[in-house]
Amino acid sequence: MNKVGKVVAINISEKKGVIKKPIPEGEFKEDYGLVGDAHAGKWHRQVSLLGKESMDKMKALGIEGLCTGKFAENITTQGIVLYEIPVGTKIKIGETIQEVTQIGKKCYEGCEIRKQVGDCIMPKEGIFTRVIKGGIVRPGDSIEVIEE
Repeated sequence: MNKVGKVVAINISEKKGVIKKPIPEGEFKEDYGLVGDAHAGKWHRQVSLLGKESMDKMKALGIEGLCTGKFAENITTQGIVLYEIPVGTKIKIGETIQEVTQIGKKCYEGCEIRKQVGDCIMPKEGIFTRVIKGGIVRPGDSIEVIEE
């Protein structure tokens, strides 16, 4: 497993169930998540991550208009296979340290992607983390598995 990758985009939304928009940098707060994001809070799915490689699989099926944030992920990554990282693993992303808490999720009823595409990769290949050490994350920052 490749233990190093990079951040492609930081994405945010003020409401749940909507497509997230890219921002130049994200402030991640300890035991909370991305400041200003609807999914942040004191629970185990504070931050969602999805690999650009997973999005490319959907694009390969002929689905157009897919870009960062479309899968409601907070951090779009590249170069690291997220769904192979075991739950409990600590990863350093930019200035933050996050712990993998969940791999995949159940897609909710009104999922925009599923409506448009008929399928969604977030349930299979997206991961969720809890912020252990807060800080700033920007596109281009490295992602590194630091403790399994």
